[in-house]
Amino acid sequence: MRTHLQVLSEDEKSQVHERSLKILARTGVRVDTAGGRQILKAAGAEVDETSHIVRFHKNQVEEALGLAPKKFTLGARRPGWDLPLNTGDCKLLMDGEGTTVLDRKTGKHRDSTFHDWLEATRLADALDDIGIYWRIIKATDRGDTIGDYVDYLVTLFRNFSKHIQDPIYAKEQAPWFLEVLQTVFGPKETIRQNHPVSYVLCPQSPLVIDEIYTDAYLELVGWNIPVAVMPMPLMGATAPASLISTVILANSEVLATLCLVQAAEPGAPFIYAPVSALMDPRTGMLKSDAIESGVLGAATIEMGRYYGLPVETTGSGTGQFVPNIQSGYERALSALLSVLSWPDILVGAGLLGSAMILSLEQMLIDTETFRMCKQAHRGIASGDDKWLDDVLDQVGPGGHFLDHPTTASAVRSSEWYINRLGVNASLEEWEAAGRPDVMEEARETVDQILSTHRPLPLDAEIDRELDRIRKRAAESLL
Repeated sequence: MRTHLQVLSEDEKSQVHERSLKILARTGVRVDTAGGRQILKAAGAEVDETSHIVRFHKNQVEEALGLAPKKFTLGARRPGWDLPLNTGDCKLLMDGEGTTVLDRKTGKHRDSTFHDWLEATRLADALDDIGIYWRIIKATDRGDTIGDYVDYLVTLFRNFSKHIQDPIYAKEQAPWFLEVLQTVFGPKETIRQNHPVSYVLCPQSPLVIDEIYTDAYLELVGWNIPVAVMPMPLMGATAPASLISTVILANSEVLATLCLVQAAEPGAPFIYAPVSALMDPRTGMLKSDAIESGVLGAATIEMGRYYGLPVETTGSGTGQFVPNIQSGYERALSALLSVLSWPDILVGAGLLGSAMILSLEQMLIDTETFRMCKQAHRGIASGDDKWLDDVLDQVGPGGHFLDHPTTASAVRSSEWYINRLGVNASLEEWEAAGRPDVMEEARETVDQILSTHRPLPLDAEIDRELDRIRKRAAESLL
């Protein structure tokens, strides 16, 4: 039987839904995009053009929920790496949008660079447990021109071959994004069917659908691009000061955005993806080490499943600035809570310091933690080949099972998780080896992977066309 965590009762899930409907109908959501307001008004919402407040009728929300597909697949360039959602698997997603790096050679913190981003992207491409990309850091040595953006896209597709989930940062980038997408993956209909990329859209808490990122998303309407809606309410700051009310707020924000997405493009693939957290009452800032974040992640998964939608959530935050004992137990505990509730996608690999500091060693440690959490979720299997009554009869009292064939078979199966990082030797062997720690091992492994991994190459003609697009973008005045 699988190990499963439950934090909300059926009645509580029903109440979250009903209370969210009341908030959407009574309080409404401020929609800062004029195009979005027009789409919602045409779909039957009440729109106040003075305040930009939009109120939603219950039947509009229910219609949007009915339009959103319950199962679909996130495509990938690499063969065999498409990710079916809502079918029982769980994949790890890189964390996103950091600005600082913990330099693995000097041990010092510094501003992030394009080279840091490239190393992180190539490392994630090599790690099988990371199935989805999100831009983990923003390179501070690059600008925000169209040329910079297209160069980023071209380099990304050359160095990451699995699914990509990323926002567009301005609507002016959309035509270039779509041109690069068609160059790499083929015509529009192929992209519509295969979903090689998805879009992350973050409503602002409390109850605001922003203009810039939403308008950028609306430029992609018609391409059937999956969208993960990721509000980030902060309990006690941008959300009310209780866990259940934070769940209600995040749910309301997701449902409001779902209405917009489905009104703009009925049937568009949709991922339920709130990332809720707590305020640190000592500072007023994000409390990244809060164990309650794992509980909120579990509640997110349960609400997404309540609607039958694919689910993405987080777990594994820390306020620590370096990988150490504190960051280890904080990240592992919250990740375990989320994984035991079993999302389709778990966000969070590679960033420390409230998701602002990249550490490649931490990315490697996070994948190890994720593997262990998945093993915990596998639970205890009880098939006909597991009971082993007959083996007990054969060995009898006082015997041992070391040389029994079922032991060797079990060790090679999912019955055992054999860790890939950490000490696995006697005290004498460890001391003879110079008393290595996991950080040294992780650092050496990162260096080894980066020196040997070769991302799946693009076709030569695709490469040449990407270079032509990049050249035109560099010459653009935007």
